[in-house]
Amino acid sequence: MIKTTINASRRLRACAALLLTLGMGIAPQAAYAVLDEGDGAIELPGPGADARSTVSEVMARIQSGSVPAADQRPFMRPITLAQLEDQLRRPEVQASIGKGTIAVLYPNVEPQFRPAFTSIIQGIEERTKLRVRSYPVDPKMDIAELNATLKQNGTKVVIALGRQGLNATAGLDREITVLVGGVLLLSDAENVAGISLTPDPAVLFARLRALLPDLRRVVVVYDPAKSDWLIRLARDAARAQGLELVAHVANDLARAAQLYPQVIGSADNRRDALWLPHDSTTVEESTILPLVLKESWNSGVPVFSSNMLHVKKGALFAMAPNNVELGRTLASSALGVIAGDGKRRSLTPLRELQTAINLRTASHMGLNLGHQQQRNFDFVFPQP
Repeated sequence: MIKTTINASRRLRACAALLLTLGMGIAPQAAYAVLDEGDGAIELPGPGADARSTVSEVMARIQSGSVPAADQRPFMRPITLAQLEDQLRRPEVQASIGKGTIAVLYPNVEPQFRPAFTSIIQGIEERTKLRVRSYPVDPKMDIAELNATLKQNGTKVVIALGRQGLNATAGLDREITVLVGGVLLLSDAENVAGISLTPDPAVLFARLRALLPDLRRVVVVYDPAKSDWLIRLARDAARAQGLELVAHVANDLARAAQLYPQVIGSADNRRDALWLPHDSTTVEESTILPLVLKESWNSGVPVFSSNMLHVKKGALFAMAPNNVELGRTLASSALGVIAGDGKRRSLTPLRELQTAINLRTASHMGLNLGHQQQRNFDFVFPQP
């Protein structure tokens, strides 16, 4: 990390020196000497122009190969090195020196639904140290116009947030790499790269074992058409935790409604737990979920979920996205693409997670969590 920071700083100083060399007509050695002065102040051309337009003009000269003669140099005004480095970090300047830029597409939703997406964007910018261009999208958006704008801005990677963000990438040039995030992808058949909102079973099962160390089996009811890829991951994750995964197939709602009373009724509440994945067939909210939670409460079989909203309704615990960390991880992948690392990227489950616990359910099942243990959870229900 230190080496990366040093190299990035050197590149910025080299660019600054190049700007001074070509834009001001001074020797490279003198340019570096200016950058090394104690007050960090340098001068850029442009009477009355702001720093942004000035840097853009100089970069344009560099690209065109046109360097003004010494007697044609305009008036010089001071600008600090910090200000110049800030301008060099701007997306269009990064694009102009051949790096390419990162853009974010996010759903154009009502303000009350935006915080999740703005938190992801915050994480992206914290990781890249750059202000990324963000575009709200909706079904009415002109995709051709969006594509032209992205190309004009030197976009190399698009991070698509939400289902609308992903849909908007369908008409983009193949040269633009797409990474998805903040989307509940239920099948690897969608052939996209990025991070699903589905929690990684490995993280879920590790938290389960920490909470219930005597547990031996995880029971799940799932629809293969939607969750087969997730169950494959879950089998390996359970084995790594010393657990047995018992998976029951339900291709429709009626079959799921038949299975749950059977599997809960035959479960051992000291050694078995029921997992509710993101599966709209087998974890239907209006009928299946109330049925499962009622059976769980009566039998004492713990239920944990991939959906944090289920904790409020009575599930023992669940996991939810840590949106800022998700943004940082997506940004790391995007930077890898720009760096040309050639790594094959695919759909992965979410590992940047926060945990919620229902204390009332825990107490009902004989699990009394002290204040110190409660601090290990990000959200506690019922809220005091």
